[in-house]
Amino acid sequence: MSEKLSEPKRALKPSFAYLIEKKREGGEFTNEEIRHIVDSIMDREMPESQQAALAMAIYFQQMTAQETASFAEEMMLSGEVIDLEKIHLPKISKVSTGGVGDKTNIVLAALAAASGVVVPCMNGKDEDFAITTVEKLTSIPGFRGRMPLKDYIAVLTKVGTAIVEQCPEIAPADEILYALRQSTATITSLPLITGSFLAKKLAEGCEGLVIDIKWGNGSFIRDKEQARQLARTITRVARSMNRRCVAVVTDSNQPLGNSVGTALEIKEVVELLKGGGPEDLKELVSKLGMEIVRLAGVAGSTLSSKQTVDKHLRDGTALAKFREMVKAQGGDTTWIDHPETFPKAQYVRKLPAPKRGYVHTIDAGKIARGVQVLAARKDGTLDPAVGVTDIRKVGTQVKQGEPLIMIHYNDEARMDASLHYFRDAYRLAPKRPKDEPLIVERIA
Repeated sequence: MSEKLSEPKRALKPSFAYLIEKKREGGEFTNEEIRHIVDSIMDREMPESQQAALAMAIYFQQMTAQETASFAEEMMLSGEVIDLEKIHLPKISKVSTGGVGDKTNIVLAALAAASGVVVPCMNGKDEDFAITTVEKLTSIPGFRGRMPLKDYIAVLTKVGTAIVEQCPEIAPADEILYALRQSTATITSLPLITGSFLAKKLAEGCEGLVIDIKWGNGSFIRDKEQARQLARTITRVARSMNRRCVAVVTDSNQPLGNSVGTALEIKEVVELLKGGGPEDLKELVSKLGMEIVRLAGVAGSTLSSKQTVDKHLRDGTALAKFREMVKAQGGDTTWIDHPETFPKAQYVRKLPAPKRGYVHTIDAGKIARGVQVLAARKDGTLDPAVGVTDIRKVGTQVKQGEPLIMIHYNDEARMDASLHYFRDAYRLAPKRPKDEPLIVERIA
């Protein structure tokens, strides 16, 4: 056994080896030690091998709420912190851990802005499971999903919301640490997820957060109890940082809505903003929308918050706000008014049910992977016309040969490469499975 490292004198900065050992043995970092860690990672002073060891120690030993709050604050202060005080409206961010077919961020940004809530929406890499929110929006010709920070603030001030990729000036330490988490299999570390979310969202200038914690095969969080723990951790740490926060744990064991793709999902967004759309998507938008307007103080009760959400979806004001945002970000709004303008795939093919029965399970991750294979282009963009629609959900009874999904594609080779993902995604059974709630738990 190696000799235990002695604690460094206070006048000296602690060695990286000492910090790794301290956390490995379950010790609690001081604020000064956390500042030293983040500064050393930003300045490239800490070797990658020791960064990896530290990440693994945190993964196994966790961090306290105070440590995580300090960690989030130091990452936030590693870059620009947006000042939105001149906007005299409540500022609430909606965050998601990412799910297949999840287009709620787009709908809720428009809905909340129509309700008088400012919704900063910079999407980080850990907020999307496969196809990103910005990739979906850039299927609208001209839409700018990347823009300088000053342009983003201008759109946010004018419209009340803007949806862009995370600007490099915002929490740059998080960008480094996210790559580290990917390479060290520590993506699911609760304090590291919490610190990442809070650092970015607080740097964007939000006063409160509504967080959709997804669990299941369509999320990187596969365990329901881990999702609950993350929800409790984020809300507790946010409160310690004097921010209002509500977390909702939701089921992501099948795609959300009836489509997965880019333009196909934007069509579904427009449908929902016109008062229609699939029932599961409407249910989640309604629940999260109510949480946003209530946290913002726009509505004071469950009834009034539901009435506010329903009103803006029904009377077209949320759709108008979405149109305004798209226009402000350079997008062609005629594609919103006439969604039939979106390009259509050359071919549409059904995935037939191999036998009679009930849809017992769907591996949403495999659906997403199949769509990625279908849509990938050599230039790194996604073909907006392709994807899947008419998704038969868990519990649906099907006859042999009936379609489980409809596959929209432009390339036969890509179709062949993606088909096994789609086939493997579905499991049928003779008996109808037990219904599982979409919304598992609310934690505040």
